[in-house]
Amino acid sequence: MKISQLVGRRTSEVVTADDLVPADHQVLVEVLACGVCTSDLGPWLTHDGAGSPVRLGHEMVGRVAAAGRDAKRWRPGDVVTGLGGDGFATLAVMDANAVLPVPAGIEPAHALGEPVADLEEALSRTGIGPGDRVAVVGLGFMGLGLVQLARRHAPGLLIGVDPDPARRRRALTLGADLVFAPDTLPEEYRADTGRATDARPAIVLEATGATGGLRTAGGMVRPFGTLCVVGYHHTGDAMMDMDLWYKAVTIVNGFCPDRTRLVAAMRESLGLIAERRFSYEPLITHRFGLEDIDEAFRTLEEAGPDFVKGVVLF
Repeated sequence: MKISQLVGRRTSEVVTADDLVPADHQVLVEVLACGVCTSDLGPWLTHDGAGSPVRLGHEMVGRVAAAGRDAKRWRPGDVVTGLGGDGFATLAVMDANAVLPVPAGIEPAHALGEPVADLEEALSRTGIGPGDRVAVVGLGFMGLGLVQLARRHAPGLLIGVDPDPARRRRALTLGADLVFAPDTLPEEYRADTGRATDARPAIVLEATGATGGLRTAGGMVRPFGTLCVVGYHHTGDAMMDMDLWYKAVTIVNGFCPDRTRLVAAMRESLGLIAERRFSYEPLITHRFGLEDIDEAFRTLEEAGPDFVKGVVLF
């Protein structure tokens, strides 16, 4: 098998390794596609080469090549997606209880189960319902996914916020009713105007991963509303705006550490993909080969106006 591994800052190499053998509870898959995730950007930027090489990639779709003794419900040739690791490789092992079948007729690049499961699980804890005013702050890959998922709940108004005009245009095509740059957000959506009816959203989904974006999201949510922090906040300190306390806002941490909940959310999400109610097609904008991992991460780091999400194909 071949596998890409980090050997220094911004430097990967593809090496040959012994083929993996699945344990009793695992399936061995031939990797067909693996998403390039923002959470892997940090190691790619900082790994100094000391110690063992670092292997990345966890948003996998693969074809079952072999199954362990306790995973016989999976057959060679089944195309699956799920929770795993070391996915920038031609072969990978995955927990048989954390994979699900890819819907028929969906190409591997459009069937990444893990990312959409993360979004769906976070959204499920917000109490979103028909008629709610909803805002999505940050319209990159995660935010555009949230726009699609929120749209199916029939919100009364769905607002997208992002400084990038290309991202705002994409949000409109995916179901947002109104879009704004943070510095052009109307006062009625960010402050108490003294009216009898508060126009601010009841649910605000933050998907920026940046303190400034979190501040914008917190300012938009109405009293007794819900702020869901979905963004990947792993740089610096994300300071809490104490105005949220005075507004009695419920804060939902969008991360889910429970694999059972994630697999349940993944099942729901794959059903939406099968029904064409959620689509990766407008989100997967860049495709790379295994030898191009560093280019994939550079493209993610730069995130130009034509970029939403990259995927490595095999």
